[in-house]
Amino acid sequence: MKKFTALALLSIALLSCKKETKTVTKIDPETGKSVTVEVPVGNANDSTAVAQSNTANSAPAIFETAGVYKQTFKLEKGETYPLKTYQKDVQTMTAPDGKSQSGTSEMTDEMSFTVNDFKDGVYDISINLVGKRNSQSANGKSVSVDTKQAEPKDEQLKMMWKVNKALVGNKLNLKMTETGKVVSITGFDAIYNKISAAVGSTIKDAKAKTAFLSSFKQSFNEKSLKDQIAKNLVLIPEKGVKIGEKWTESENATPDGKIKLVTTYVLKNVANGVAQIGVSGGIPKKSDKQTQQGITRSMSSELSQNGTITLDQNTGWVKNQNISVKTSQSETLSDGKQSQTMKSVSNSTVVVNPGK
Repeated sequence: MKKFTALALLSIALLSCKKETKTVTKIDPETGKSVTVEVPVGNANDSTAVAQSNTANSAPAIFETAGVYKQTFKLEKGETYPLKTYQKDVQTMTAPDGKSQSGTSEMTDEMSFTVNDFKDGVYDISINLVGKRNSQSANGKSVSVDTKQAEPKDEQLKMMWKVNKALVGNKLNLKMTETGKVVSITGFDAIYNKISAAVGSTIKDAKAKTAFLSSFKQSFNEKSLKDQIAKNLVLIPEKGVKIGEKWTESENATPDGKIKLVTTYVLKNVANGVAQIGVSGGIPKKSDKQTQQGITRSMSSELSQNGTITLDQNTGWVKNQNISVKTSQSETLSDGKQSQTMKSVSNSTVVVNPGK
């Protein structure tokens, strides 16, 4: 907003050497906070001055007011933003005789978001489904299904590859507000048709094919993708938080909702163009004991998680997420004289935008 007195306006009219200034908001690189400064406005032919002025006038997406930080999105038209998720699970099973066996599974799901337009506070974005990879290894043997590689020779893996291959290379259309609220995601029907065609040669029975497509639609639809976007992109609560402030999110860990996964977040720092969020929480230890026909079955389980999420302060987009999750389960059968115990421990790593 330009601020001039009558005298200043007269001086500009009389003296062409006087530079016009305006008040703008920019990011202090040391603190990451918004500051107000006066900058010169170049003439119509001074492209450098205009570019600098436009940059300085762009308030950060994650901004601070009276010590409270809020998250919005400042995405540029024509730019593409990555959302690549990598998960690795290492599970170890220990039998009653004390012998252990381990297996490793890995999953990579790669998407990107291209901004087509921004109008009336709503982004028009193409969600590009780029690639999928799944792999498993146990007992010295490994198998993988990768859409960026050739179709596997194993018949049991071919169907998964065909489904994933039909899925990638497609686009969905996302309408999202500047605050990250998803208005709509469309384009699923075209993908469903491709999936149906891809499994047509593998699933001959009509009922089996219908059941498969129904299951696929339940796992890949507008609601599931909305949840994924909200969980991975919109981290800071709408009301805003202060440095050091904590907040929690709860989700069902079981279909009946009796067991909840509670995640605690804390805004650790906002500086040098990034916002850091700490992650902790999980599922407290749950125990259950039942006796039937003289056999007592005791079960216990718990889950803990910790890690860090880093957001780009200028755009609001996730730069990186690295969270470790440990799940422990134990089951004991006893007849009062003898008992046998099976244990399972899973160590998982969930990374978003690795290397970013």
